[in-house]
Amino acid sequence: MAENRQPKRYPQNLGGVLQLAVDAGSAAEGPSPIEPMSEERKLWLKGALAEVCKGQMDEVEQIKKCLEVLKHERDAENERGEEERGEEDEDERESIFDILSELCENLDNARDLMTLGGLDLSISQYLCHSRSGLRWRAAHLIASCAQNMPQVQIHLLKLGALPKLLQLTDSDPNPTVRVKALYAVSCLVREQEEGLKEFLSNDGYSVLMRGMQSDNEKLRTKSAFLLLNLLMAEPEQKDTVVSMGMVQQLVSVLRTPHSPVHEHVLGALCCLVEECPKGLKDCSTPALGLEELLKQRFKELKGKEESEEELEFCERLRGLCFHGPQADDNGMDR
Repeated sequence: MAENRQPKRYPQNLGGVLQLAVDAGSAAEGPSPIEPMSEERKLWLKGALAEVCKGQMDEVEQIKKCLEVLKHERDAENERGEEERGEEDEDERESIFDILSELCENLDNARDLMTLGGLDLSISQYLCHSRSGLRWRAAHLIASCAQNMPQVQIHLLKLGALPKLLQLTDSDPNPTVRVKALYAVSCLVREQEEGLKEFLSNDGYSVLMRGMQSDNEKLRTKSAFLLLNLLMAEPEQKDTVVSMGMVQQLVSVLRTPHSPVHEHVLGALCCLVEECPKGLKDCSTPALGLEELLKQRFKELKGKEESEEELEFCERLRGLCFHGPQADDNGMDR
């Protein structure tokens, strides 16, 4: 009877969870006589539990050892006299960052790295390092730790990470550094109110605009993608973005040779004209030539399965701006 059931008691620690799993496995095999656990079984369980705990502790110790290497500063004499050794040291540090990035895919490890001062070190010493391989790896580590971790995001914002990352995105001479820095920016501002406020105060949209005009294809695409996502998540920013001349800049990007960035640009333009009179006016200005550009783009992409979403944006944008009819088999005009 239901009234005779005893309330469930849930395990309070890892050992209890392990015991619960063992009990559940036994229950699945059918009723068996209740017998006290043998000493051999107790020793096995104790060893298994120790291995689980040891694995986690090993990772924390590994993080500590990595940070010891990153904190190590060669004295001035060594820097002057052992140039080859200095190159080896920097190779080692790059490997250390790779290890930390892999470890910090685990959220607990990311939190431990923050507590141990690893993020502070990455910002203060390595985002501005002379070696590009260390700069981009530091940015990548910051992104890995910040992603989906509000506690880490707030910590990084308090450390002043965002302005430094925006500067790297905007002007670093190394293309990989710029892309990784933008990845870290994205992890600090998407669905993060404080991060978005700081992004705005540091003219982040202008950084994205310049990123879309870059010769670096990855940076162009990722800048447009972040712009699209921010406009979708924060529609109240549309007027601010339009007032910067973003519509004109986006259309100029559409006039470049076709590339993956165009899909995100068209999506961003759709966002900027929906429920935004100023954006609609800018897009509809005859001098911009957007209507003819959309017609031409539609003809180029029609029938290409991989371009379906871009085609949808073309039709949607034309309908919003020019009240055009739906496309037929011959193109966008009936």
